[in-house]
Amino acid sequence: MSNQDVTSHKFVAILNKKVNVGKVLNVLAHMTVSLVAQASTNEDREAMGIVDYQDRDGSSHKASKNSFVILQADNGNQIRNARNLAKENGLQFVDFTNTMQEGTFLEQLDRTRQTAESELDYYGLVLFGEIEKVNEITRKFSLWR
Repeated sequence: MSNQDVTSHKFVAILNKKVNVGKVLNVLAHMTVSLVAQASTNEDREAMGIVDYQDRDGSSHKASKNSFVILQADNGNQIRNARNLAKENGLQFVDFTNTMQEGTFLEQLDRTRQTAESELDYYGLVLFGEIEKVNEITRKFSLWR
């Protein structure tokens, strides 16, 4: 087994359990798209482990070889704390707040600009990085139910 055959990284989403399921699934989609889009180097993209699962008929089914775990937070402050730790530890992450919903994206940008970070309610956070570093930040959260 070569080093490329072993997964050393993982994705983890932490979602605010107080946000309704339909809304939080939308939040998860936005964060994941943004996280993958910010993978600017070949090394980043390679670490994300996108592989081509081919079926017997030759159809392609692309997915990541890395795990993607979905956890729940009791509230936005727990997500804020995890975000701050991810930032301190140099992990790739994307968050989503209450100001990023309702109205046009221009209205959302303006609303976010007018809100102090301490007043944001975090709906979600997606992290990507080395398994040990991500686990250090996320171990206190439980699986999404």
